[in-house]
Amino acid sequence: MPPFAASTHAKQVEETLDPADWEEFRRFAHGVIDDTVGWLATLRERAAWQEMPEAVRGSFDEALPVKGAGAERAYAEFVERVRPYPNGNLHPRFWGWVQGTGTPLAMIADMLAAAMNPHMAGFNQAPALVETQVLAWLAELMGFPRESSGVLTSGGTMANLIGLAVARGEKAGFDVREHGLQGYRGPRLVFYGSGETHGWCRKAAELLGLGNSAYRRVAAGADYRMDVEALRTLIESDRREAMRPFCVVGNAGTINTGATDDLRGLARVCREEGVWFHVDGAFGALVRLSDKLRGVMDGIEEADSLAFDLHKWMYLPFEVGCVLVRDAEAHVRTFAAKQNYFGDGERGVIGGGLPFAERGIELTRSFRALKVWMSLKAHGVAAYGRLIEQNVSQAQYLAELIGRERDMELLAPVALNVVCFRLRPQGCAEVALNGLNKEVLLRVQESGVAVPSSTVLDGKFAMRVAITNHRSRRQDFEMLVAAVLEIGEKLWPNVPSPLQMGE
Repeated sequence: MPPFAASTHAKQVEETLDPADWEEFRRFAHGVIDDTVGWLATLRERAAWQEMPEAVRGSFDEALPVKGAGAERAYAEFVERVRPYPNGNLHPRFWGWVQGTGTPLAMIADMLAAAMNPHMAGFNQAPALVETQVLAWLAELMGFPRESSGVLTSGGTMANLIGLAVARGEKAGFDVREHGLQGYRGPRLVFYGSGETHGWCRKAAELLGLGNSAYRRVAAGADYRMDVEALRTLIESDRREAMRPFCVVGNAGTINTGATDDLRGLARVCREEGVWFHVDGAFGALVRLSDKLRGVMDGIEEADSLAFDLHKWMYLPFEVGCVLVRDAEAHVRTFAAKQNYFGDGERGVIGGGLPFAERGIELTRSFRALKVWMSLKAHGVAAYGRLIEQNVSQAQYLAELIGRERDMELLAPVALNVVCFRLRPQGCAEVALNGLNKEVLLRVQESGVAVPSSTVLDGKFAMRVAITNHRSRRQDFEMLVAAVLEIGEKLWPNVPSPLQMGE
């Protein structure tokens, strides 16, 4: 007899993961939300970052739980071992890398989205219309035509990958989807970006089968913007070498310094050369939300595709990136794949099809659009524009503070919201400065005062402050400068002088 014979069915207790007592769960959920709101409200009172004690770190080696301990115990362990030790990006003095801070409303939106748990490939459902509306709003904000296509992604890397994939498909000169690159005997496909372009470019080149060498690095000037004439020269040279240029990647806010390429100039080159123009606007594209600063992104509206992250300079929780594609048909041609098991028709749950599955790699997607939709409705575009202006003003203020100190210097122009600087104490040898500044940066982070990150510019180690934080105030930057100087003063007596180094 089969193990689940009909005679035993009536005796079985069927299980569910819903609570046995909804009222008890309601009280638990209310407590969690109250606790979380209290934690968010007191962020400034805590360290920007703290190292985990070894006991906490070691506790994550526990055995697989076979028998559950209950929701309250699981939450208690989260409060004790997880919540106190994030990377710090919610804190008012977190300016490391380019990470958004999240908002309380968007947190609630994510909870609501998870409660609905819709499958966002498409389907005949309101959540799909929310994403469609969000994409229409974003296209309008970026100056793209209403008929443009787009999709929300996990982040900038995926958004940029999609844009480059569309460019390859449209400009390769043959059916890449059908024939691939194995055995391809035509001209070598190449694309262009400056040496300041984010690391996604190399990953995308490799993943798309083009290879790293197909990513042609164009020289950048002293302002860290792509040299447009150098681009022209390289394209012409590559054509003479029987290569096939298919795309130029422009930067709208580089990761290192916040510089923005001459987007209108790049668009002109792309039109003349018949290549695709893609813009990586990971955080900088959102400058267009500001009426005062919009001109910095002049030319972005001419892009064939544009990638940017709303979890950066729109301050939303991870994950929500976006790619817009001017030619909607080209976007769909790159990814659409009809399958019988999806079903077809204009009625029922499948009515309307699976449009988002036809615009990217993923079929299963979360309801990312809800936090964007609710946030724009609640706060309005103008509020985000003012916050972006506030961050740019704070960057200028930090640059002023650094300029007042004889032992500090800027290492790059402050184009937007990124400030790169270092300590340069009088009498310290140049060759010793990288080590000094690296140690100061680590001690600033470990002190919990603030979290800047780092980069290297022309061989010089720089402390890097990237301000995409709606909680930061001017006094926070004063605290940073004071902490850097205080820590530096303790270290630099031990730094060799030029004479000791033989300079």
